[in-house]
Amino acid sequence: MARLLRLLAGVAALLLAASTPAMAGNDPVEVGVNWGSQLSHPLLPSSVVKMLKDNGIARVKMFDADPWPVGALVDSGIEVMLGIPNDMLMTMNSYGSAQDWVKENVTAYGDKLKLKYVAVGNEPFLKAYNGSFMKTTFPALKNVQKALYEAGVGDKVKAVVPLNADVYVSPDDKPSSGAFRPDINGLMTDMVKFLHDHGAPFVVNIYPFLSLYQSDDFPFEFAFFDGGKNIQDKGGISYTNVFDANYDTLVNALKKAGVPKLKVIVGEAGWPTDGNKNANLKLARRFYDGLLKKLSKNEGTPVRPGKMEVYLFGLFDEDMKSIAPGNFERHWGIFTYDGKPKFPIDLTGQGHDKLLSPVPDVEYLPHQWCVFDDGAKEKSKLPGNIQYACASGDCTALGYGCSCNGLDEKSNISYAFNMYFQMQDQDVRACDFDGLAKITDKNASTRGCLFPIQILSAGGRPTPGNGWAAALLALAVVLFV
Repeated sequence: MARLLRLLAGVAALLLAASTPAMAGNDPVEVGVNWGSQLSHPLLPSSVVKMLKDNGIARVKMFDADPWPVGALVDSGIEVMLGIPNDMLMTMNSYGSAQDWVKENVTAYGDKLKLKYVAVGNEPFLKAYNGSFMKTTFPALKNVQKALYEAGVGDKVKAVVPLNADVYVSPDDKPSSGAFRPDINGLMTDMVKFLHDHGAPFVVNIYPFLSLYQSDDFPFEFAFFDGGKNIQDKGGISYTNVFDANYDTLVNALKKAGVPKLKVIVGEAGWPTDGNKNANLKLARRFYDGLLKKLSKNEGTPVRPGKMEVYLFGLFDEDMKSIAPGNFERHWGIFTYDGKPKFPIDLTGQGHDKLLSPVPDVEYLPHQWCVFDDGAKEKSKLPGNIQYACASGDCTALGYGCSCNGLDEKSNISYAFNMYFQMQDQDVRACDFDGLAKITDKNASTRGCLFPIQILSAGGRPTPGNGWAAALLALAVVLFV
């Protein structure tokens, strides 16, 4: 079944390309993007891929190997990093399972998918996981790389492990003192030597925003690339931003582990636009502007000058992400939930900021909203219903310092009700709340706070026309009967 799904997804992408006029798009940019999947209403993958090509984005990092979006990347020319989620690491400790995964998700696509890396897990050594994946990650990495070699693609497709920056530390906060965390030093040393021996890079996620978020004492300007804040290290080295300091802390840790030349890729770097007092469009634009200009100069860092490979996080806002780390987790996208660019940006880093091309052909649900009914009598039931709406919807924009902070009481209630209503595809039963709500065709957005209308999820769109269905079925019959 999995093979059939991949085949049909690939054929669908080819048929779509054949029926759509080709567009040249922009020249490819060096920076990559993370394409997450934790959305209640995903956009049509073929439309997303068209947007990527229109904007010249030539590298994509995925968090799984879902054949639906991966199929849309077939024959796109976009370089891909597929992902194996943490909950599959134990399974990958079986070499047979690793072989099966590679057969189903790598060799099944042949040369039509421009696959460069397979990410084995995602930040598996994060302190918050309390060692849950400590014993399964490295064996999984070795099995996947071995399976890639056995499949004949190991020389060009490398297995990697994207890691959070908390895997290394500096006792005195100086990059030159960087070393791997004492509790995982032995494991990390063995793993980076394995990566080195097999020509694979070290993938690290670096988030200056989180440095600012996690400590009130963190120097604000040091989170950006134009802040003018300097921190001195040994040997007369000076750092003007935490991104470089963090990166070089890793480089020094790699030196101590015996692999000073191991390639480093920044798998995630970004800035959220809502959900926290420091998460907004202005600061996000400032961060990206500085990062992209830096990358365009190929200046690298003080300890490791030269070209850097970076994937921006992320592509879209994801309303199903856990907010345990903070409300900002659902607002990392450089595009909104419906595929619109949030702010002007120049991915080439030349300073020619402009709005990126949006995702085309997005369809919306009807123009209607669910709002609080002033005339409702059972107001004593409000607290429970608001709690339910926010728990099952997304109220992260209502917090202190967020885009919808400051609404009056009625608007706050309406926002919560509407977010749940939209997430439930505007089902009339989702706008009842014990008689406290009503549906209106009057736009409820107010005071700079957007009350969104949800998109028609690609997952719920009408099936392809009879011509497509017949072609897909015929091909399936030829190959599988």
